[in-house]
Amino acid sequence: MSADQNRSDMIRAMARGDWGTADRLLAEIGDKGLREGPQTITAAFFVAVQRRFGETPDLQQIANFVATTRQRYADGHELPALAMEGMIRGALGEADLLDGIAPDVAFSAQIVILGTLLQDEQWTEAELEEFIRDVEQTAAQYM
Repeated sequence: MSADQNRSDMIRAMARGDWGTADRLLAEIGDKGLREGPQTITAAFFVAVQRRFGETPDLQQIANFVATTRQRYADGHELPALAMEGMIRGALGEADLLDGIAPDVAFSAQIVILGTLLQDEQWTEAELEEFIRDVEQTAAQYM
């Protein structure tokens, strides 16, 4: 399976809540030494956040989303709420909020937030494929 296919399948798995497949594909991408796996997650995160919260986000809406997301996961209380809010706001243009968020915390927050955003959308297959094309185009700009 190609790296491109792995990345696309990883996003599909996350959208379906198939975390076993998503974790396996991310590990395979990492095992091959490809840096595009995490970059694809970051691109998907940015595209999904922008679609969900738009250009003029409501800060209370972001805080409520983060609180709800943390409640959805068994270990959600371990996720730093302020870092999660900062990640979302950073994706919406407040890049300075990303400073000081440790890379491992940022990546974990992206995975959880992205998974929640994708599952909340409940897209049709065509809509999911359109999202994946947008992500691939965004990721290609930075790889």
